[in-house]
Amino acid sequence: MTDRAPQSPQVWGDPAVSGGYTLVVCEKPDAAKRVADALSGGRSAASQVEGTTVFSFAKDGEEFVVCSAQGHVYGVSDPAEERTVYPVFDVEWYPLNLVEEESASAGRRIAAIRKLAAGAARFVNACDFDVEGETIGFNLLRYACGGKEKGALRARFSTLTEEDLRRSFGSLEPQAADGLARAGRARHVIDFLWGINLSRALSQSPLGLGHRFRTVSVGRVQGPTLGFLAKREREIREFVPTPYWKVTGVFEKDGREFSAWYAEEKVRTKAQAEEVRAACRGGTAVVVAVQRSQVQVSPPPPFSLGDLQKEAYRALRIPPSRTLQIAEGLYLAALISYPRTSSQKLPPSLDLRRILGGLGRVRAYSDAVEEILKSGSRTVQGARSDPAHPAIHPTGERPQRPLDGQAASLLDLVVRRFLAGFGPPARRELVDVSMDVGGHRFKALGSRTTFPGWMDYYGRYAGRRDQEPPPVAEGERAGVVSVTVEEKFEQRPPRYNQGSLLEKMESEGIGTKATRADMISTLLSRGYASGDSLTVTDLGFAVVEAMEKYAPSVVSTELTRHVEEMLEGVEEGAGGEADVVRETVRTAAEQLAELFANEGEVGRVIDAAIAGEASKAGALGGCPVCKSGTLRIVRSRTTKKRFVGCSNYPSGCRASAPLPQRGTLRPAAKPCEKCSWPVVYVSGGRRPWKLCVNPDCPGRSKP
Repeated sequence: MTDRAPQSPQVWGDPAVSGGYTLVVCEKPDAAKRVADALSGGRSAASQVEGTTVFSFAKDGEEFVVCSAQGHVYGVSDPAEERTVYPVFDVEWYPLNLVEEESASAGRRIAAIRKLAAGAARFVNACDFDVEGETIGFNLLRYACGGKEKGALRARFSTLTEEDLRRSFGSLEPQAADGLARAGRARHVIDFLWGINLSRALSQSPLGLGHRFRTVSVGRVQGPTLGFLAKREREIREFVPTPYWKVTGVFEKDGREFSAWYAEEKVRTKAQAEEVRAACRGGTAVVVAVQRSQVQVSPPPPFSLGDLQKEAYRALRIPPSRTLQIAEGLYLAALISYPRTSSQKLPPSLDLRRILGGLGRVRAYSDAVEEILKSGSRTVQGARSDPAHPAIHPTGERPQRPLDGQAASLLDLVVRRFLAGFGPPARRELVDVSMDVGGHRFKALGSRTTFPGWMDYYGRYAGRRDQEPPPVAEGERAGVVSVTVEEKFEQRPPRYNQGSLLEKMESEGIGTKATRADMISTLLSRGYASGDSLTVTDLGFAVVEAMEKYAPSVVSTELTRHVEEMLEGVEEGAGGEADVVRETVRTAAEQLAELFANEGEVGRVIDAAIAGEASKAGALGGCPVCKSGTLRIVRSRTTKKRFVGCSNYPSGCRASAPLPQRGTLRPAAKPCEKCSWPVVYVSGGRRPWKLCVNPDCPGRSKP
């Protein structure tokens, strides 16, 4: 694995000053500016090198230059020019501008760092301290800086506050252990080999049949994740809903009505349910027992990245990948700590009073902070830890510029979760009422929060729901107002949403805290799944079925988990990256051999799915006007709005209809009984609703 970028003889600055300056390499430009401002007291000078902004200053007689990459500027690729060739097992590290068209700026940044490195006497890696950050810093020091990855110093910090940065640079450590970087580099190679080979195999298989071409990808983490969705989708499709009947009574005591349900929650026959209704109608209920119990609800632990992503999706409906993106922006603005962490713990060294003091200057949090400081309570800790970073927490800093809606909401969520950890346990009272009506038992429940504790600090995110208990005591009587019988059906297993799928990946050890959300986004962008409740498409099923039959390890959790365990060993210094790559290549070769031998069959499966998707795309049903065309969902090129149009429009059919501009549309199985136009289900709001697309339909009603 070599660096293919050309060497540059040019030197920035004057290396004669103190024998050369200290070059600080950061991961992102915002981080570089904050490092320079913190160390220089805001007196650094900005200049341009190869179009890249760098900062220079003197501190305690030492010259510093701070520069940055823009994330990864080196990436893995294969030397072959022909992108349809597979299998590929020979890979190199290249500047990203040589392998990705959209990464043109990588070349300029590498050239800038190469120039700066020529005049430097000392090197500091100040990239984010995690696997990806270590990989970025390692590659910059090895390739752009000419083999300085061993002798460099390491700055470790979890926030970009001035205090934390100064502390970090006051205790720089030798860049001796490189397990994180080697594990990161091995992960990039492994994922590239799996992804490029399998994706080329799948994409080329339909092409080999002489049919349509489409990029079809699958990878080491993507495969098992899609497998989770496919397994759940099969369970849903195979589920046979069993009917049952629910009997509910409305009772009255001292002019107050309340509801209770029949103790046998699922009555299996309608006849039995009707017998209960007939026996209870107009009767009197005797309260047999009223049981009250007190429960204590502990405050939640501080956020790990996975916890934050799941909670943001639950409370704010922000997708996990977007949550990470926003959180990284809040980190770069020095408003929260580093988000890519698995920890639910805050270290004893963290200055909690300073953070609380900063939050207390915000009106929305001032009352809670005052109570916390008066009580002297300690924050709760979770079970999981991370050797690199603490749990996500606010820094107490104020935003230097207004935040947009989602960023402000996510920061508020992080702050309130932090404050909730200091709160006392909440207490709730549960009430269980049992009543007898002519030998038939009914039950009613009530619950109320008797002491909110930490829930007050967590605010609207606590999601507490109180239900007024029935106004009865043991031995009292209540009149039966009405009894209803309602037919119900057993519920099918729920589809995964992005939050629950993230939790499934986490529990199965699939992917990393930094990559799981991206995998979910990839499944959606590739068209393997769709909707808020993730539904597997025909193409997604085709990919899974092809892999299950001819390359089962690709969708196996065991393989991916095994690779993760080996990579963890590399991180801890217990294994070598070459051994992990070698074993993975051997497994990949076995799977590819089976795929290659059955390329024709794989091609037929993938091609049929692609063709089916193309034929169904936007189709709603037959046109009731011209009788020969198909009504489809069309999007205007000028207004970008969607509407219904006929496929025979070029031939003169002008059938058209407006559509809701928000929500997901799904065609119903049957056309409208009133006008024969298509019917669609619209989802995306509180509940799906049914709509005849014909605006002049005589039976059309609004939801």
